[in-house]
Amino acid sequence: MRRVVVTGLGMVTPLGCGIEPTWQRLITGRSGIRRIEKFEVSDIPCKIAGQVPRGDGSDGTFDADQWMEPKEQRKVDDFIIFGMGAAKQALDDADWHPQQYEDQITSGVLIGSGIGGVEGIAETALLLRDRGPRRVSPFFIPGRLINLASGYVSIAHGLKGPNHAVVTACSTGAHAIGDAGRLIALGDADVMVAGGSESPVNRISLAGFAARCRPVSMTRRSGHRGPMTAIATASSWERAPAPSSSKNTSMPSVAVRASMPS
Repeated sequence: MRRVVVTGLGMVTPLGCGIEPTWQRLITGRSGIRRIEKFEVSDIPCKIAGQVPRGDGSDGTFDADQWMEPKEQRKVDDFIIFGMGAAKQALDDADWHPQQYEDQITSGVLIGSGIGGVEGIAETALLLRDRGPRRVSPFFIPGRLINLASGYVSIAHGLKGPNHAVVTACSTGAHAIGDAGRLIALGDADVMVAGGSESPVNRISLAGFAARCRPVSMTRRSGHRGPMTAIATASSWERAPAPSSSKNTSMPSVAVRASMPS
């Protein structure tokens, strides 16, 4: 099997947008967890969560307009928008923007999500109940499906190789990168954009996780939720930039095991 290396990275996290702000704030002990203010939490045990800092894109803030057209943003859940941002960062970091058809068909995407567009599903369920089926958007399904994070990234960057998604709860991102590595090692692709994207800070997710925690502990009110998107660009050793590049890190093997509720 071929050797696989990581050539680029991208992140959208509660600590910031981008690898550098996220890492610097992490090693200095900064926290991305704060009180939830965008929706009502008075009746939910957990009232704090990790939240992506929004802004104009400066000082590590996330400006969705930099990564996706506003018209397209309205069609999808945040996990897809976060995925678009982190994937663009990873491709820029790897300096991989295939223009030739031969390069495009050997470049693929494998981005997973544990829960996908649950907020959009919950909101549309209420819309259906209150206003009827004719009010449901034709973009409802493609804007919530987990594999559409990979789909949007592949369309935006002309990546016409393998296109796939992984759903394995909290293990999703690691499994996606591991599966992408295997595709490269086995010769099914030369380059893969891979990782996980999540946007679970909404009423239905918080209520669900709070309910799950109740039987586990009398004192544990809820596990803290937070969005997290981390994308890596992986490549075969032959396709990667010069071996002297400090970004070329060999990918370790990834064991695939069940991730089950505790």
